[in-house]
Parts: sequence; C-alpha cells; structure tokens
Amino acid sequence: MSFFERFTGNRPMYIIAGLGNPGSKYENTRHNIGWLAVDELAREQGVSVDRVKFHALTGQCVLAGQKVILMKPTTYMNNSGEAIEEARSFYKIPTHNVIVLSDDVNLAPGKLRIRRKGSAGGHNGLKSIIECMGTDEFPRIRLGIGAKTHPDMDLADYVLGKFPSGEQKAVEEALKNAARAAELIVEGDINEAMSLYN
Repeated sequence: MSFFERFTGNRPMYIIAGLGNPGSKYENTRHNIGWLAVDELAREQGVSVDRVKFHALTGQCVLAGQKVILMKPTTYMNNSGEAIEEARSFYKIPTHNVIVLSDDVNLAPGKLRIRRKGSAGGHNGLKSIIECMGTDEFPRIRLGIGAKTHPDMDLADYVLGKFPSGEQKAVEEALKNAARAAELIVEGDINEAMSLYN
C-alpha cells in the first residue's frame, strides 16, 4: 500500500503544483520558476519530485500534519490543468486545497504575489487549470520574473530565457519565500503568508 493510499479519505490532502515546461532546453528559465519553487520546497523537506504520475513529476511530504502531493506537470505550460485536475480528481482533493506556483512578468524578480483566488491574468498555465477544474477559487503564489527588457522583444523569447546573474540572489530568496508561503497556506495561514510576502 502506497503512502497516499494509506491516507486517502481519512485526512485532508493538498496539492502544491509548480508550473513549467519539461526538457533540458527549459531548465532554469524564467517560465519554469514554479518548478524551481517546488524543487526548493522538496529540498527543504528532504524529498524528491521524480515519480512519474498524473502526467507530472510528483513527490510527497507532510506539512503541518497534512499529506501533500508536490507536482511539476510535464504536459507543457498550456496544458498544466490536465495533470493537476487528474491528481485532484483521483484523490478527491478540494479545489481550494490546490496551491499553484507560477511566474509573473508584472512583478520584479524576487517579488511574490499571493492570492486566494482570481483570474488567469493572461497566464496560460493558470488559464488551463481554471478551465480543467472549473473554478478560479484556488490559492496561487506568483513569482516575479520581471518585464521584457525591450518593448520589441518577443514575450515567449523573454520568458524562456534564463535569469541573468544579477538577479540570481533575488530569485533564490523568492524561491525560499514561496516555499514558506505554501507551507503557511497548508497550515491555514494564508493571511499571514500574504502579510509577510506580498
């Protein structure tokens, strides 16, 4: 009997999903900062996110006494909701127990924006999740990647680029803060998370 099978049905469960794209060409790019945040949380908890399940790389940990699935969907960004909804539906996890970490071009590198719910705000990964789950009422942690460095630059080229060395320190701090914010949300302290990190 697996870890999850032992606990499914008798205690609340959460999904913490970081959005990104699979493949070496996307590693450590701005668009994959959600994946990096899940990796940071997994590292802090001493677990791996490498089991292939629900069209995602998955891992498991316990936060604040709650069983948590860590997910990095491998469906590519625009279809992230398919993987997340598959896992959510399988374990019958309430939509408000799905915590999503994603990039945000409207925030400077190092900044976070935490919300209980809301629109996709032009983010295709969030749009897919909202469509697949049929609701926008799930908490999300958006991590700043900064705006395009030149107005004529293609947005896709920008988000699929890597962070310059001058932004690394701010990004690393944001990853730690996002991991802590996700933990606070599982603890039921989303107000505290927003107060500390917004």
